This record gives sequence, structure tokens and C-alpha cells, in this order.
Amino acid sequence: MDFKKITNFIFELSQLKRQRHIGFQLAGVKNPDTVAEHALRAAQIGYILASMEGDANPDKVATMLVIHDNAETRLGDQNKVAARYFSKKEAEQNVNREQLDNLGEKIQKKWSAYLREYEERNTKEGIIAKDADWLEVAFQAKEYLDLGYYGAQEWVDNVEKALETDSAKKIMAEMKKTKFTDWYQGLKKMTYTKLDQES
Repeated sequence: MDFKKITNFIFELSQLKRQRHIGFQLAGVKNPDTVAEHALRAAQIGYILASMEGDANPDKVATMLVIHDNAETRLGDQNKVAARYFSKKEAEQNVNREQLDNLGEKIQKKWSAYLREYEERNTKEGIIAKDADWLEVAFQAKEYLDLGYYGAQEWVDNVEKALETDSAKKIMAEMKKTKFTDWYQGLKKMTYTKLDQES
């Protein structure tokens, strides 16, 4: 095991905190979420979906989603307009192969298999992971919609058509009728003391 290569890979992962999800710039969002932010919430959504579906491994799904965009450390994020003109699939596979070669055989075998399942959706976990990836994008788009970036509606519509699992479809239906600020309603505790008006 080469600790220098592993250390460099861990430093490389910090690029995901700097890479923006540039597709939302098409909708006018000036400072969109990062790839790292997307991967974190997608992994948590994936864990939830896998648990809801009942016959999948939530830990495996979450791991797939934590690593699914690692190639973007070197390739950056590409939007769907750019995807009309070239496919980045082969480039991502090359990056993933080089990155995984640095992590030792055990991780390389497992993560390679996970990335294949995610891309090919040939297992229950792969299907759920892809749904979670898309669902996270829809949640982000809904936040932008609620903030007035109306062009983000297209992301919500496209994800809704793409989802495969019942759990993801049910969450999507609920998300569409929920404002992104609803989660904290009723949680705020006012701490002021009213001044005595009679004195």
C-alpha cells in the first residue's frame, strides 16, 4: 500500500468542494452548489431510499453515491447542453481507473464494481443510487425554484420522468408540493421577554 498515493488522492478529493454544479448556471444561478455538496446529500438520500425499498443494502448505495462523481476532480462538472456534443463516459472511466489504482487492490475492486453497478443500473442498489442522484438534483432545483430561478423547473420535470423506484417517486411527489423552508416551521423558539406595558 502506497501511503503517498493515498494521501494525494485524499487531497485530490478537495477539488469536489471547489467544483460547482454548473448546469444550474443555465437557469441563472450565480453560485450553484458544489459537487461535494451534491454527493453528500445524494448519499444520504440513497441510504434512505434503500431502507425504504427494503431489499437493498443502504450502506452500499450510500458508498456508491459518495464516490460516483470522483472523476470530476479532474474533469470538472459538465452540463447537459455540453453533453450534446461529447460523451464524458470514457474519460470518467479512465480517471476512475487511475484514481483507484492508487488505493490498493481491495478498495479498487470494490469501488470499481460499485461504479459499474451505478452506471449500468444492473442491480437494485445501482437503480436506487441513480434515483438518489437524480432526486438530489431535483431537490436542489426545487430550492432554486423557490428562490425565483424559474428555469430550474426543467430539472424537476426531467427527474420526475426518470425515476424508477416507488420510494423515489413518492418522495418526489411530496417534494413538489413542499417549500424548501417548510422543514423549520414550528422549530424556532423565540427567546425575547415582552416588556411590561403597564409600568
